[in-house]
Amino acid sequence: MNSPVLENLANLSLEESLRFLAENFEEKIVFSTSFGIEDQVISHAIFSQKIKNIEVFTLDTGRLFPETYAVWDKTLLQYGGKIKCYYPNADAIENFVNENGINPFYTSVALRKECCSIRKVVPLQKGLQGAKVWITGLRAEQSDNRNSLEMLQWDEQQQLFKYNPLLHWTTEDVMDYLKKNAVPYNTLHDQGFISIGCAPCTRAIKAGENFRAGRWWWEDNSKKECGLHK
Repeated sequence: MNSPVLENLANLSLEESLRFLAENFEEKIVFSTSFGIEDQVISHAIFSQKIKNIEVFTLDTGRLFPETYAVWDKTLLQYGGKIKCYYPNADAIENFVNENGINPFYTSVALRKECCSIRKVVPLQKGLQGAKVWITGLRAEQSDNRNSLEMLQWDEQQQLFKYNPLLHWTTEDVMDYLKKNAVPYNTLHDQGFISIGCAPCTRAIKAGENFRAGRWWWEDNSKKECGLHK
């Protein structure tokens, strides 16, 4: 992808940039959603414009909140689009639980990362297979690790371009967009849940806490990534 394309993306609105990618990039483009507020913004921009050649997919870890499944269902009903789902390998889950128990991630970072790998990282590889552009809902203000991201950058590990169209959006920008466009969103966000993942590993945050404080709250802040985004 050459520099004129990069410059064009930087100067376009969210909707325009997604259309531009879909119309000008001939190889496979995917968008991964976990149904958080950022991902709902991007889903709306894709589905409301009926962009067919951006494949939307999600990862069902088997430990999601009921509210997450609810917003997944509402999104399908409202837009009529398709969201492909990838699941963890059943044998790998059985072996992990039988050997370590149902919630072993509370006992060590290593076991938590192993659980994330089985339930999310490995299924992600299936979702990204053959893709050359991966659209995400990452924002710079979400964590210190994401401040150094660029809107469009080469992901050496995945061997594709990662496009982060909401990188410089604020939480207020995101919520304003959802309200303006009547986009369904996870009701847990109204209860203090900011970053929502698996139910056993997510809690609401307290006033003044970091954006990611509710994820794996029993761990040191420096370790709070699951391996999906390096």
